Amino acid sequence: MRVIGGSLGGRRLVAPSGHATRPTSDRVREALFNVLGDVSGASVLDLYAGTGALGIEALSRGASRVVFVENGRPALAALQKNLASLGIDGACRVITQPVTRALAALVPLGPFDLILLDPPYAALVEAARVLEALTVEASRLVSPGARVVLEHASRDAPPAPPRLVRDETRIYGDTAISLYTPAEDVPSGSADG
Repeated sequence: MRVIGGSLGGRRLVAPSGHATRPTSDRVREALFNVLGDVSGASVLDLYAGTGALGIEALSRGASRVVFVENGRPALAALQKNLASLGIDGACRVITQPVTRALAALVPLGPFDLILLDPPYAALVEAARVLEALTVEASRLVSPGARVVLEHASRDAPPAPPRLVRDETRIYGDTAISLYTPAEDVPSGSADG
């Protein structure tokens, strides 16, 4: 696993052994950031961060800061090792709480321009609740024009949280990426609006 593009492109990332953590593949990360385009200066929130691959990719491509939320010990150890080995821990903050509990602590750190969610595929129901909670705190967590990205199993239908509109879902084998925008930012003719 490696950073795909930007200033850290080609640098290796570590991942915990075993199947408890499922890092986003290089192929899916590259495709996602091609869809997102320029993230220069963005404030990024990486929920269910795992190894940090998504947030690190954003930093490498010019994001100004990333807040990572991860609670699993093996993934957290890999995340911290990746940040230190890349020398980017100064542009990051790591919150070690379950995502559902961390949301209140995130309010003073927001708003965020890009929110990345990569939960365990079995936790899609929880992720749907987190998406809904994000919209409840929308004025403080989600900046105008923000993009919200959910990675999930391609066999699962993406959630349809209130006040977020799914612009598109792209499928890459067993993985799907659903992209959302706040409802008030939606251009006419979107996938759900």
